[in-house]
Amino acid sequence: MNLKLFIKKIISRDIDFDFVKNKLNKIQINQVTEFNDKLRNQNLNNLDDLSLSVFSQFNEDAIIQFLVKNLNIKNESFVEFGVENYEEANTRLLLEKDNWSGLVIDSSENNINYIKSQNYFWRHNLTALSHFISAENINEILKENNLKGEIGVLSIDTDGNDFWIWKEISQIKPVILVIEYNAKLGSEKSLSIKYNSNFRRASSGLDKLIYGASLKALEKISEEKGYSLVCTNKNGNNAFFVRDDYLNQKIYKQSTQQCFKMSSFREYLDQSDLQYIDDKSIFNFLINSGKFVEV
Repeated sequence: MNLKLFIKKIISRDIDFDFVKNKLNKIQINQVTEFNDKLRNQNLNNLDDLSLSVFSQFNEDAIIQFLVKNLNIKNESFVEFGVENYEEANTRLLLEKDNWSGLVIDSSENNINYIKSQNYFWRHNLTALSHFISAENINEILKENNLKGEIGVLSIDTDGNDFWIWKEISQIKPVILVIEYNAKLGSEKSLSIKYNSNFRRASSGLDKLIYGASLKALEKISEEKGYSLVCTNKNGNNAFFVRDDYLNQKIYKQSTQQCFKMSSFREYLDQSDLQYIDDKSIFNFLINSGKFVEV
C-alpha cells in the first residue's frame, strides 16, 4: 500500500487501527532482540544510557531486561497492579517478548475489560482482575489466584499506599521489585502517606502530589524484608530492588544517595494554572500538609 492510499484510508477511517497497533507492537518487540546485545556492556551505573520503552513509561523496559538477563530467575512469572489499561506497563514486554505468565490488577473494571479484549490476553498466560487493593486484601487476592512463594517480578504502582501494601505482602517473594516512589519527598527523609485503606489520589493541583512514599522509606522497608535497592529509572519515579540472595557481581546493593533522581514530572500543572513551583516549595508543602508520617 503506498503512502498516499494509506493516508486516504486513515482519513476515511477505512483501516483497522487495532491491526496496525498490533503490527507496530510486533515490530518493536522484534527489535528488542537486537537491543539485548547492548546489555552485555552495561552496568548499574550506566543504565540511563539504555533507551528502551516498548510498553513502559520511561526506560523501565531496559532496566527489567538488564536485570532479568543477569539474574538466574527460575519462576518466570510476574504480578503488577495499578496497570490501568495495560497499554503502558512494566511487565507487558515480559509477557509478549519473553512469554512470562502473570497477574495484572486494576481498580477499574473498564480497564480490565479492555485488557481482556486484546489479542495478547488470549495468546499468553495472563490473568486480569478488577480489585481496589489494600494492605488488608492483597495477600488474600494473591492466595485466591494460587500465587505463593517465589515469582520473578512484582510491580507496584497504586498512586498511594505503595509502602503499606509492600510492607504487608507475605504470600509471594519476588526476585525483582519495581515500585513507584515520590521524588518530591526528597532523598533524606523516610516518609509515607498515612495509611488509609480507601486512599485515592487527588486529580489536580498540588494535592495530586500527596501520595506514595519517599525512596528512603522504600529502601528501609525493603531491607527489612531482605531486598536491596539497585537502581532507579532515568525520570526518577520508579525504584528497583533485588532480593538479597540473588545479588551478584553485576547486580549489587546501592544506597538511596547513589540512586535518587528528582522526577521532572509537573503533575500539579493544568491548563488553568501553568505556574512553575520549585521542588523546595513543593517539599515544604508536602511536609506541612499533615498527610505524611515518618516510617
